[in-house]
Amino acid sequence: MIEWFDDLKIGMRFKSEAVTVSKEDIIRFASEYDPQPFHLDEEAAKKTILGGLAASGWHTAAIAMRLAANSRPFGPHPLFGAGVDDLRWLKPVRPGDTIHLEGEVVELVRSRSKPHGVARVKWTAYNQQGEAVYTFNPIAIVPSRPK
Repeated sequence: MIEWFDDLKIGMRFKSEAVTVSKEDIIRFASEYDPQPFHLDEEAAKKTILGGLAASGWHTAAIAMRLAANSRPFGPHPLFGAGVDDLRWLKPVRPGDTIHLEGEVVELVRSRSKPHGVARVKWTAYNQQGEAVYTFNPIAIVPSRPK
């Protein structure tokens, strides 16, 4: 079980549960946070480069964050971050898509002056066809084992 920065190893992998995104979810999120026609109206969305209703990229990011938090990659510790690199929306998330997240530890740097380290997990969200829809690489701050 992972409890501390010291328990992490390069190459460790994590996989989340899956969540299905409904048309109502897409419209509700967009209505509040990203009110653009291709997130709110099926007919208007058909006339865009998306070719149909699609979740806001920020909705996809929020779903991925929830899946990452639920997967508990750092054991009992919350997901504190200092930033995110390589954030990319690769494919639209459509109504009825089922999304899950997979991550791999790609970098570990122990702080020389603080009781924590920085862990980089490359996360990729996939749809039900196994197509990557979103990637992000957060800079996570993980507590070290107390001495």
